[in-house]
Amino acid sequence: MVVTDLRSNILKASQVPQPTSTDPKAMRRIIAEDPDWSLATVPLLKDLSTNHIVQNFENNPILKGLPPKDKLNVLEKIDTQIPLCVTSHLVDDESYWKRCCKSKWQICDVSTYGGSWKRMFFERHLETLLENFIPEQTNEATIEEAIPLCARYVKRLNIKQLLPPVKDAAKEDTISDLGSDAGSEAPSMDHFEFGTVMEKLPHLEEFRITYGVRDCGMNFEWSLFQFTQRDCLLLAKSIKSCKQLKCICIHKSKVDDSKVRVLVSHFLDHPSLTEVDFSHNCIGDRGARAMAKLINNKCPNLRKVNLCDNVIRGEGAKAIAFALTKNTKLQELNLRLNRMGDEGGQAICKVLLKNNTLKSINLASNDMTEPTAAVLSQVLQTNTGLTSVNLSGNRIGIDGGKQLQEGIESNKTVVELDLRLTEAGQESEYCINQVLRDNQEHAREIQESHTK
Repeated sequence: MVVTDLRSNILKASQVPQPTSTDPKAMRRIIAEDPDWSLATVPLLKDLSTNHIVQNFENNPILKGLPPKDKLNVLEKIDTQIPLCVTSHLVDDESYWKRCCKSKWQICDVSTYGGSWKRMFFERHLETLLENFIPEQTNEATIEEAIPLCARYVKRLNIKQLLPPVKDAAKEDTISDLGSDAGSEAPSMDHFEFGTVMEKLPHLEEFRITYGVRDCGMNFEWSLFQFTQRDCLLLAKSIKSCKQLKCICIHKSKVDDSKVRVLVSHFLDHPSLTEVDFSHNCIGDRGARAMAKLINNKCPNLRKVNLCDNVIRGEGAKAIAFALTKNTKLQELNLRLNRMGDEGGQAICKVLLKNNTLKSINLASNDMTEPTAAVLSQVLQTNTGLTSVNLSGNRIGIDGGKQLQEGIESNKTVVELDLRLTEAGQESEYCINQVLRDNQEHAREIQESHTK
């Protein structure tokens, strides 16, 4: 029945006389049959205006003056690909920058960025530009244009790689494979210069960098991991001029004694530097003596030093120990994975008989044995500042474990004492852990009383 009515209506419509020039009163009549059609509500003028703002936001960004609900509606709809020159200083809404981060990166942990999605976006955006910059090939304007947009929001930079200049194929053919592998005959290749960047980031507090190439695969060459003397000098000058910088970390960059001496010479008397991290490098005794100069109150606010995984031996440890006798502010010292032996271990521990400022000391995997444990036992009896000690990976032995047990029985401040892989004996480790639990409970009670 419905189909029959539909056909009859179409037939009637086809029989309607068509308008002619001689019959101005004639009208064309069109009948449309759509079973899915329904009378829709006419959109509100506010919605039409909002949609117009969203569609033209790139060319005519309008937020100021909008009611809060309408402003939020606009920010929920605008595209995350709008150029940063439009949105960087105009949009402060965290939900918009959250959408931008989610659309660009799969893993987004905003807690490491102070809970700010906007800070995360601009820090990672600038890091990506710097990590993909190829000297003498990438247009420097890309960095220069990005800095004014990012400068207000960047507090930390973590550069995980730096690309060297692309080598000339003709010159590359003249270098033997042996020379390339050894790195001795490879040409020096300077990387990106950070001077112009760091001086334009007024809120930069933490700077971490690795001079190397990630995921190089079959294209591996030692020259891709070369931290040149010129790189070192330029970076040192940049750090010196960045007066608000609090943390500097140069790791996995083959920093040797000569380079660390250049860096330290520019760090001296830095007004705000609190942490220096040169872990996983090639620093020996000469470099350790330079670091000792830095520790020796030449950097007034230094609180943390990390020299993990270097080649510091007994003489370098003695220099650091001497610096600790005069230091009254350093709280954390990491010397893990060096080669200090009992000579260096005893020197460091003897200083702790008088130094009560240091809170954490890491001496793991340093070829230490029972003599170092004997001195540390005395430290545990008298020192009132230490809270964390790491001796893991040293062959302390059963006798060393007993001495540590004797020393810690009268200690009330140490809450962590790592004795893994030390062969200290199960009985001694059990007794030490019991004392540590009591100290932890005591520390918790003190903390709760202070919060009240």
